[in-house]
Amino acid sequence: MNRALISVFGHSLLGISALGMAALGFLWWTPTGAATPGKPQGEWRLLEPVSYENLTIFPVVASFGYDTSAFLTLEEGLASGQVTVREQGQEAIYRNRDGARPVAQNYGGPSVNQLVLVNHSKRPLLLLAGELVSGGKQDRIIAKDRIVAPLAEPLPLDVFCVEHGRWSSGSNFNEAKTIVHPSVREQAAVKKAQSDVWAAVTAGSTAVTVGSAPPPMVSTEAITETVQVEAPTQSYSKIYGSKRVDTSVEQLVSEMQRRFRKETAGLKGERVVGVVVAYGGEVAWSDIFASDALFSSYWNKLLRSYAVEAVARPNVREKVSTQDAQEFLRPLNGREKTESEPDVYRWREIDEGALSQIELDALEPKVMTLHRLLVRKTN
Repeated sequence: MNRALISVFGHSLLGISALGMAALGFLWWTPTGAATPGKPQGEWRLLEPVSYENLTIFPVVASFGYDTSAFLTLEEGLASGQVTVREQGQEAIYRNRDGARPVAQNYGGPSVNQLVLVNHSKRPLLLLAGELVSGGKQDRIIAKDRIVAPLAEPLPLDVFCVEHGRWSSGSNFNEAKTIVHPSVREQAAVKKAQSDVWAAVTAGSTAVTVGSAPPPMVSTEAITETVQVEAPTQSYSKIYGSKRVDTSVEQLVSEMQRRFRKETAGLKGERVVGVVVAYGGEVAWSDIFASDALFSSYWNKLLRSYAVEAVARPNVREKVSTQDAQEFLRPLNGREKTESEPDVYRWREIDEGALSQIELDALEPKVMTLHRLLVRKTN
């Protein structure tokens, strides 16, 4: 089977130059400076694409990987009670590193775009932009990738609302079984605007339709009708869990899961660590993780999110080229924004034209890039 190969050496974000090696059919990316600590020394490789309807997914495999077992996911933490999320203004009891149990500050009254999170566990907590938590006064999604230190003080957590029509007391936040689809996730992670998040929830997809493309499997009109009949509070969970949307999504998920398992079975010395995602003839998205175990813990939620995006986009069944998919593995060069918490994490975003790359590095127990997102901006 003819498989595309791409190697990433050092993966430095500064001073990176691309060298094409057409004679070998390879595409190499070599840093001009020293390797950044914690970046994988090795190669990412694309397997053959897996396609169904207008959705194409390229599995990304690697012969390297980190031990990420030290990290707690939000879904695991909420399910086990090791993580609690509250509205601002509610008391949050936590155990600090000295073993005492003081009452946390309330951080003022409830706020649409801020919650309070406590990591009660002895493991660092990984949060991904677009993870949905249900309950409280409104359902929210995590605003950006970050890590919360073990046994840390209560954290004022930036979020976006995905339930526009409700502001009333509900249960504590107790679910993180959903990652919103790329159009909504992009508005949170890249545009960072609440109004755009709300608009993307009710629009289905923010991608621009070109020409007389085939209509999507789930139209904007169908989503609007679903809101009117089944989801009057414009709840993301109710809209995209409704029968008229979910039937199309589940069919796509089931078939893609079967084909993905077949394509990735029997790998020798390599593990699946991520995916590059295309809709119609356009490569649009990638999620790559530090280990196959971490990828596996998010895969089912991610696949469903890609399928939701697919049914809301025009049903164009064009083939996408492997060369275009390879573009989503290279480091971007461009304007860079960073933020960090000493000994916990480093976050950075790089924009290059229509592309935006976001990377999250863990700084403890060792330096590693836990998650890398690259998105083609839709507007």
